[in-house]
Amino acid sequence: MLEVRCSMFDVQRRFIILLAFAASSSIAVADDKSSLQKLLEQPILSPQQTLAETQAFCAARVAPLPHPKTSGEWGPLAETLRQETLARTIYRGEAAKWRDAPLKVEWLETIPGGPGYKIKKLRYEALPGMWIPALLYEPEKLSGKVPVFLNVNGHDAIGKAVDYKQMRCINQAKRGIVNLNPEWFNMGQLRQEGYAHGRMNQLDLCGTSGLAPFYLAMKRGLDVLLALPNADPTRVGVAGLSGGGWQTILISSLDTRVTLANPVAGYSSFITRGKNFSDLGDSEQTPVDLATTADYSHLTALMAPRPTLLTYNLNDQCCFKADHALPPLLDAGRPFFKLYAKDDNLRYHINAEPGDHNFQKENREALYQMIGRHFFAGDKAYDATEIPSADEIKTPEQLAVDLPKPNADFHTLAADLAKALPREAALPTTAAAAKSWLVDRRKKLAEIVKWKRYEAQAEPVGESDQAGPRVTFWKLKLDSGWAVPVVELNRAANPKGTVLVVADAGRASVASQAEALLADDRRVVLVDPFYFGEAKINQRAYLWGLLISAVGERPLGVQASQIAAVARWLSESRKTGPVRLVAYGPSSSLMVLVAAALEEAAVGEVEIHQPLLSLKEIIAQNRGVEQGPELFCFGLLEWFDMKQLAALAAPRKLEAPDAASRIAKSDLAELEAFFDLVEEDAAGRK
Repeated sequence: MLEVRCSMFDVQRRFIILLAFAASSSIAVADDKSSLQKLLEQPILSPQQTLAETQAFCAARVAPLPHPKTSGEWGPLAETLRQETLARTIYRGEAAKWRDAPLKVEWLETIPGGPGYKIKKLRYEALPGMWIPALLYEPEKLSGKVPVFLNVNGHDAIGKAVDYKQMRCINQAKRGIVNLNPEWFNMGQLRQEGYAHGRMNQLDLCGTSGLAPFYLAMKRGLDVLLALPNADPTRVGVAGLSGGGWQTILISSLDTRVTLANPVAGYSSFITRGKNFSDLGDSEQTPVDLATTADYSHLTALMAPRPTLLTYNLNDQCCFKADHALPPLLDAGRPFFKLYAKDDNLRYHINAEPGDHNFQKENREALYQMIGRHFFAGDKAYDATEIPSADEIKTPEQLAVDLPKPNADFHTLAADLAKALPREAALPTTAAAAKSWLVDRRKKLAEIVKWKRYEAQAEPVGESDQAGPRVTFWKLKLDSGWAVPVVELNRAANPKGTVLVVADAGRASVASQAEALLADDRRVVLVDPFYFGEAKINQRAYLWGLLISAVGERPLGVQASQIAAVARWLSESRKTGPVRLVAYGPSSSLMVLVAAALEEAAVGEVEIHQPLLSLKEIIAQNRGVEQGPELFCFGLLEWFDMKQLAALAAPRKLEAPDAASRIAKSDLAELEAFFDLVEEDAAGRK
């Protein structure tokens, strides 16, 4: 039975109200803490327990390295690994079309460089509508085929104009190498909010790879270079620092046109990252599902037998410090280079001067040596000593490249995609279609969130009656390795029912709401799922959420599966029957809707407070993944918005108080009709 009093229509309806307050609303907490709130703040888990569980959870899901015995065995396997990684991580959704778009390059002015070279300004499309500004450093005297080089760079606000990158480009040009210096997203000329790396996950939400623009920007850069008449396809190099080092290993391992790579302080294995938190990467370095096919150890192995110089810094204050990042990569890569009898092609350089996060002179000269060894072998005149060129460094203004306006960014791309989503927005209008839709869509939702049926083993860890109700503290150990903190409150001898409460601000934030439920003679159970309340990770939290997605799971799926496990424990082990799920906050409301959709037996009524009006709000408000990784579940909006998720609760009662004034008449009518269909069908079957 579904009932709502909705003055805006001046009618009484048997229905649900989907949405309540604006997503930005927060739960008010009194300055003076109640005795119950103090009890709810008492810890149940061991210090840092969720962090340790997350480390173990992720490490266990990183794909292992294969162990081929010959190069003939590894060659086809390596190509399969490349194609699987491209398909599962990069060319997903709309990105499969972006990949096939024709290359568009616009050559602009040429400016003087310095002795022996010139600089050509250009822009090229990474994907339709997204232009990358770039500089081509070209020797003045070109004859025959010459090496080409893609010089990428990392998280430096100055971008392509940073002095140490200019110096690298200049020195390569003076050695007869044509090289491209492209801008990186959110750096230099592209330093705008829409290019912030955490915004790429808006594309993920739409079912299109947020990593694709990063990869295509590099791929198109190689396309530009190799289309030049003097380009030698056998001598193609890539190098970069930090995020540029990450770019270097990604493009070089997956695109075999690259014949020499020098990633500098740019990456470590996912296993290493789980132990050294400084290495936990941003959205682009920890993309959805990458670790299911290729850890960074695999990417290193995929370089074999092509010349590869791994440069790390002795006292790196940023990330990827030499002592912990480099050895596992060498251990992983060397056996694969050995298969080709090319052991010497995998080299390393550890920088001690200055030894910090840098691509300064010593590191650049290590690159020049690598270039000489492989691109100018036998050339006795080749000198790896850096050619002094400080007086040729130009200002960002001098190197600025005109860009079209508007120029697509992650946010605008996602906003365009979202217009046509979800794929099938309309709900079924016949009982038979509704029945089939529920089955199909629950299966699809389980697939998207990576739903798991966790089994729970409850361990009581304390009791109290100081606040009036009887309070029992539980630690639920799930078979997945998670431990979930649960607090049970009960005042009535024979409670009317059981309410399971989840809140974005943690269980202690809803003490007053719990008091009200207790006053109604309910058993109240409060749970903090992964990432919230006591189960929050206090160190680089959202990066762990990204890592969970990178290893093939989803934060939203973990959270909803945990909530459902608690509901089953209450319903089955505690014999409470189906529980009422109540959520406070946009993230908790989303988790609860998913849990209710996929756990039909143990979940009865559902009540959500402060949910999103639509998943499209995430994009409309231009949110970044650091604001809640569970909200960016890959492909969720492609198939579901809040209306569809609400419909999956049918025929159970679903309430979201105070929402009537915010939901469209058409959506209310459509949902009401759908719930009526399902309810009538269920009643008929009974």
